[in-house]
Order: sequence, then structure tokens, then C-alpha cells
Amino acid sequence: MKIRHLRWYVAALLFASTVINYIDRQTLSVVAPVLTKELNISQVEYGMILQSFLIAYTIMYVLSGLLVDRWGTKLSMTVFVAWWSMANALHVFARNAVQLAGFRCLLGVGEPGNYMAASRIASEWYPPKERAFINGLINAGSAVGAIVAAPLVAWLTIRHGWRFAFVATGALGFVWLIFWVLLYHLPEKHPLITAGELEYIRTAPESAPVMPRGTWRQLWGQREIWGLLLARFFSDSVWWFYLFWMPKYLVEQRAFTMAEIGLIAWMPYLTADVGAIAGGYVSGRLIDPKRTVLQARYIPMAVSAFLMPVSIAIAFTRSSAMAVALICMVTFCHMVWKTNLMTITNDIYPIQSVGSVAGIVSVGSGVGGVVFMNITGKIVEAFSYNTMFVIMGFLHPAAFLTCRWLVGKAPGRAAAPKPAIPVLASER
Repeated sequence: MKIRHLRWYVAALLFASTVINYIDRQTLSVVAPVLTKELNISQVEYGMILQSFLIAYTIMYVLSGLLVDRWGTKLSMTVFVAWWSMANALHVFARNAVQLAGFRCLLGVGEPGNYMAASRIASEWYPPKERAFINGLINAGSAVGAIVAAPLVAWLTIRHGWRFAFVATGALGFVWLIFWVLLYHLPEKHPLITAGELEYIRTAPESAPVMPRGTWRQLWGQREIWGLLLARFFSDSVWWFYLFWMPKYLVEQRAFTMAEIGLIAWMPYLTADVGAIAGGYVSGRLIDPKRTVLQARYIPMAVSAFLMPVSIAIAFTRSSAMAVALICMVTFCHMVWKTNLMTITNDIYPIQSVGSVAGIVSVGSGVGGVVFMNITGKIVEAFSYNTMFVIMGFLHPAAFLTCRWLVGKAPGRAAAPKPAIPVLASER
């Protein structure tokens, strides 16, 4: 029996794994107001705990990218999900800041592999016109995971305590693995794919990638790599800030209760979800014979980047409702930006090196997180959150200018024409 639209079942699996990835990651952020008080953890110690995750996360970005290219997507994803799910459940044994930092480090070892594998799958399973949408769907999974985490983890904590919350969320990945192992194969080897869909995936018109495959060491010498890496360094730092510090900010500076966090903290992640889908959809629609693929990516990136300074207003508004609304706008713009930035990797590099390239580029994300989490802990303890909202407002414009300067036209290739292969919609 063949399954029509099989690539969208694969997309659903990627979406679900990313949702679980972020639920596990966000569990600490949601329980932080309770956990830090019970374990007597200071703001600086909390920042260091976040750093332990991000340091491991950054190192494993590179290594997991190499493992994806060496092991293939099915095996690597299986290992990554099993690892981080177990690491998340182990948080139940934390008794102090040092132990908690150790378990966060283990979580950071496993989690980045999800995105390295997903990046390669976007090239393996989807034609160019759909890749930005797929990357948008993956980013939307991040936002949905954060949306689900807030009420779910808050409810689990209120009913059963924060330790049980880590065990319950850690179990989700093992359930997902059952479906992954049964369903996923490469398109050419998949027993359930239709001939029409395989033809559509492999023969949809596109130019060859413009960047050479190169060795891992040679990739580090390309200015395009550094442009993408530095763009992630600046812009992802903003996401890390909102991801890890927003619940604490709402409790400590806006006087939200844990119940209110569960009711309200999901909203910025919902708008991030919409931004991820919208960003991928818009850039896909902008691709036409008169506009290069990179031009189609740069347009929504520029608009969203130069709207990000709106975060400065968060520091000066007295209204908690307005503060949450502005945070929602920031997360929407960030995901429009990130979806298109991620897709540039698929646009200009061949499938065989996408995992390695994505891993190298993502080092910028991890290093940025490490640097700014350390800065955030010190600034919040010495001053307030307001200073950080001002700083965060300027990072996306800096990221866009850096990307345009170093990546540029990335020896520009013409945009892919619209598919001309007469494949029935029912077979796609």
C-alpha cells in the first residue's frame, strides 16, 4: 500500500520532534521560579546553569552535524531523541545548582541534533519551493513546544511538583520514537512512497547549489559560513533571552503568579509559531524568474529585523498587558527572520554537506546564547531586566547587516522556476 503526500507525514514527525524538544528545554524555565527558590539558587547561578546547557549545545551543534552526515538522518535522529529524553528525566535527581547544571549539560548534548537532522531532511525530502515552509514548520514546532510547555508544566508542577514535571515531559520523546522508527526512510528507499511523489521530489527544477561541498575544515574558511554564523550569534541570542528568562521576568518584575504564567506565557510562542509559518510561506511566494532565491529570503528578513527595536518599549511600559503584546510582536518577527536565515543553508549548499554546514553555522547560536546568558544574569542581578530589552532591540539589525555583507549574493543563482512537471496533486 502506498501513501499519498508521504512527505507531509515526514513533516509531521519533524514538527512533533521539535515540539517535544522545546517542551523538554522549557520545563526548567517554567519551573524556575519554584525550583530556584526551593534549591536556593541565585540569579547568577541560574545564568550559569543555563550556560552549562548552552556550552554543551554549542559544541554538539558541530559534532551532531557531522554525525548526521555520517550516520544518516534515521539513525542519528533516533540516538539524539533518546539521549535528550533520558537527560530531561534525570533532572528529577537534582539537589543543588551543580547537579542541575550537570543534567542541563547532558540535555544540551542531545538536543541540537534534532535541528541538524531536520535541516538535512529538508533537502532530502522537499523541492526548493517547499523548503522554507518546512523550515518554518520546524521553527513553528519550537514555538508550539514553548506554548504547550507553559500550561502543561505549570499544571504538572502545581499538581505533582516540579520533579514529576521533568519525568513526564522526558517520557514524550520515547513515545515519538515508536512512530519515527516505523515510518521514516529515505525517499528512494521508502516502501510507501508513490512514484509520482518521488519524481516530484527529485526532478522539480532547481539550479545546482552554488557553494562547493568542501571538507569540514574548508567550510570554516568560507565567508558565507561566517556570515550565517554571525547572523545566528546576534539574532538567536534574542530568542534564548525570551526563552529562558521570560517566565522569571513576568514573575519577578510583573508580579505574575505561577497560575498566570500557565495562562499567559504561551502567547508569545503562539505568535512565534505564526511568524515561522508566515516567514516560510512569504519567501516561497516571492521566488519567481525575476527574483533570485536569496532575494526572496532577504526581503522578509529585512522587514522583520528592522522591526525588532520595538522591544525597547517593553522596558518603559507600565502595562503588563502591553508588555506581553510587545513580546508577542518580537517573537513573531524573530521567527520570520530565523525561518529564512535557516533556509539559506539549504539554498546554497548541497545535500551531502547540509548537516555539517548547519552544525557550523549553529555554533553562532550557541556561542551567542552562552555570552548573553552570562551577561543577562549579571545585568539582571545588578540592575534590572529593562537594560536587556534595550540591548536585544539592536541585535537583529546587526545580524541582517552582517549577513548581507558576508553572504551577499552567495555567488547568486537564479531562482528556481515554478515546477513544470505534470504531477497530479493527489500524488504529491
